[in-house]
Amino acid sequence: MSFTLAIVGRPNVGKSTLFNRLVGKKLALVDDQPGVTRDLREGAARLGALRFTVLDTAGLEDATDDSLQGRMRRLTERAVAMADASLFLIDGRAGITPNDTLFAEILRRSGRPVILGVNKAEGRQGEAGVLEAYALGLGEPIALSAEHGEGLGELAMALAPLIEAAEDKLAAVEEAETDVDIDADLDGEDEVRRITPSRPLQIAVVGRPNAGKSTLINRILGEDRLLTGPEAGITRDAIAVPVTWDGTPMRIFDTAGMRKKAKVQEKLEKLSVADGLRAVKFAEVVVVLLDAAIPFEAQDLRIADLAEREGRAVVIAVNKWDLEDDKQDKLKALKEMFDLHLPQLKGAPLVTVSAMTGRGLDRLHAAILKAHEVWNRRVSTARLNRWLAAMTEAHPPPAPGGRRIRLRYMTQAKTRPPGFVVMCSHPDKLPDSYSRYLVNGLRQDFDMPGTPIRLYLRSQADQNPYKDRKKSIPSRLTKHVRAGATKKG
Repeated sequence: MSFTLAIVGRPNVGKSTLFNRLVGKKLALVDDQPGVTRDLREGAARLGALRFTVLDTAGLEDATDDSLQGRMRRLTERAVAMADASLFLIDGRAGITPNDTLFAEILRRSGRPVILGVNKAEGRQGEAGVLEAYALGLGEPIALSAEHGEGLGELAMALAPLIEAAEDKLAAVEEAETDVDIDADLDGEDEVRRITPSRPLQIAVVGRPNAGKSTLINRILGEDRLLTGPEAGITRDAIAVPVTWDGTPMRIFDTAGMRKKAKVQEKLEKLSVADGLRAVKFAEVVVVLLDAAIPFEAQDLRIADLAEREGRAVVIAVNKWDLEDDKQDKLKALKEMFDLHLPQLKGAPLVTVSAMTGRGLDRLHAAILKAHEVWNRRVSTARLNRWLAAMTEAHPPPAPGGRRIRLRYMTQAKTRPPGFVVMCSHPDKLPDSYSRYLVNGLRQDFDMPGTPIRLYLRSQADQNPYKDRKKSIPSRLTKHVRAGATKKG
């Protein structure tokens, strides 16, 4: 585990801007509006030769009740307890506020190392803020400008001894654990096995606002890692959370609720939705979370169709199942609506869950693994061509203009999602209905339900490198030689 630094401070002091600067990319949403960040965002930071993990946190506010601000504060305080050190950021232009003094006292009592940073320190007003920061009693402040990248060298010098001490402590722990492993190995053969870590499965949980996405992920994690509550639209940006779920390493993205495009007017919400769409593009499996009380709304269908068009494996999960009374009739109706509204995902897993109680999570886990396995499935060329011959014999392709289209050869060109190439005559004249016939046959005969399947039609002429090459025009010299030869003859 690497050294972890939590960036904390009041709203709008530049925490997310500094976070993006340290990770080297725009992961966190940044806006002039205060309170944009609400959840904990984790990133791999690089500062000179230093490598560490950085946490972007919600703005600290003087609220301890169960309001949204109070819940955000508790989540930030939890991040401070998790981290090896905290970077307490204040606004150099605004100077020290009563809340800065209050939070400095809380950080001092935490017993964890605290680095004091004064952001927006450029200019005379910023310099005055740096001098004023000494009054907080957290040591020498570091003048920073997250916007312009100033002061990062001084920050690296402050972090270096803390990271070195943490690494020495970790090395001592690992050495002690190695001694235990050696002793265990001496007692019996094969008692200690090295487990090779595999690449985490990328999962995106998407849906309309208030469908229960953050609550579901918290239930999978077994802790309140993400901010939840009755308010719709709490999550604003896509948060990636690493977890090992029932032995499977995963990276789960919690995304902002996606409303109809016409209702998305504010700039911040547009940024949130765009962040969620990027999470879908980078995911391997997309879990579309529906509300059992109002399933398969128009926006649910758009989100599921988006995941299919992006070529992701899709799992439909119906949340708040614990609130349903007549579960059998409701499940039957859900399956009928699924087949009616999402025929392009026919056969995809449909799972009922309760994020509040945890019921159905084992089925959801199995459905995700199954969808991912189908998404990666490969079929040999020999099997495909035997299958193609049987399909064309059972239902011959059409014969436009009296000449039947011939399907000569088929192979699988890619996986993730499965993509197949069919070599044929006149691919432009093969109707879509016949392509659907082939795709449906692939789903049924090779057990690929629900996953997107791409079918590409090619002709032999497409493989001819000279197809579109124009005849070369004879040069003037060649013309004269030919003309001379004609006269001489």
